[in-house]
Amino acid sequence: MTARKKWLLGATAVVALVLVAGGAVFALTRPPEDVNNEDVAFVEEPTVTAEPTPVPTEPPAKSKQQDPLRNFVWAGYGYSKDKRKFLPASQQLRPPFRRVWTYPGSVLMEFSPSMAEGKLFVLRNNGALHAIDKRTGKAVWKRKIGHLAASTPAYGNGRVFATVLERGRRKPGAIFALDAETGKILWKRLLPSRSESSPVFDGNRVYFGSENGTVYNLRAGDGGVRWTFKASGAVKAGLALANGKLYFGDYKGRVYAIRQPDGKQVWASTTRGARFGLGSGQFYSTPAVAFGRVYLGNTDGRMYSFSSDNGKLAWTKGTGSYVYASPAVMQPKGGKPTVFFGSYDGTFYAVDARNGKVIWSKKEGGKISGGATVVGDVVYYSNWGKKTTTGRGVRTGKAVFTMGRGAFNPVISDGRTIFLTGYSTLYALRPR
Repeated sequence: MTARKKWLLGATAVVALVLVAGGAVFALTRPPEDVNNEDVAFVEEPTVTAEPTPVPTEPPAKSKQQDPLRNFVWAGYGYSKDKRKFLPASQQLRPPFRRVWTYPGSVLMEFSPSMAEGKLFVLRNNGALHAIDKRTGKAVWKRKIGHLAASTPAYGNGRVFATVLERGRRKPGAIFALDAETGKILWKRLLPSRSESSPVFDGNRVYFGSENGTVYNLRAGDGGVRWTFKASGAVKAGLALANGKLYFGDYKGRVYAIRQPDGKQVWASTTRGARFGLGSGQFYSTPAVAFGRVYLGNTDGRMYSFSSDNGKLAWTKGTGSYVYASPAVMQPKGGKPTVFFGSYDGTFYAVDARNGKVIWSKKEGGKISGGATVVGDVVYYSNWGKKTTTGRGVRTGKAVFTMGRGAFNPVISDGRTIFLTGYSTLYALRPR
């Protein structure tokens, strides 16, 4: 064999080895594909048939006692305890809107308010809790309860419950209970770590998570601990409550279902969507529970769907960038059960709740970090990168509302008024 032939054979072998090695590296490092396990149960739910939230045709009454919506309750983050973030409002509550009042400020409001007793309760990032008259936009009371905060207060039995990341400079978090009418602090519980988990009130109990992985069940009356559960990582998001179980994710990439009465674990599932399928991402997203599934986003760039019964993975939908966003879940009239969420890649998605397939998506750039909220047949979301809020038709994705104000979590409503959270200002909007 000539030297030239030997050289050619050697070169060919080297090229082959390089190709094999390159293929192996590609196989090992490419992001895992989306999952769709069709054998995971999907529970059909009847289309909403109850009368939607009424929208008065006459102007609001001058007297608080005569206002039929004064006592409308949006008790915490996500509206319902299962965190679907869907209010079946009347078709009359649609854009275009006119501005009714503005509650200005200079400090970021990362989370939307809660609502009860004719007031909005909003927690600014500097730890100041504000109660605002929802009819006039005037402050009813203000209370500084911490140094740093990022959550939505919960309301129950005439009280407001709020968590803080830092109760003082470089001091860990706490949870407070305040009188909803006066803002008087009724009790507080100091925590060994920070908390930005929006509380859930149910049955005279308050549930929330914290950064050292502890999930708490406290008595709403005095803050006494009923039970705690220890997760494997920080529990930053709020908990979802459905069918006697609490659902949440942690910063180790695990998703849990625990029993509401005693905090015992029902199931826990892990993820492997980060670091090219070799690790778990982080769950900042508050879950939504619907159709026998648990839906929540992850920093590995995916929206996940698990069986709410046993934790089996149903599907994943990859976006290519962080999914901090908490989803909204509902079934449009004449449409498929749908999960709505945004991604840090600047795209907003509507996907089939059964299998994760895209129904429609809109790429607008910027960064969508906060959750979505559906009011009637319009889904609202804010773009952190562009500082805007957009409303789209739930079935078509057509834009029906845009406003050059917005940051993270966009709107709540009492069925007559849209309360929109800008970066540091709260707006009340009504149909023209």
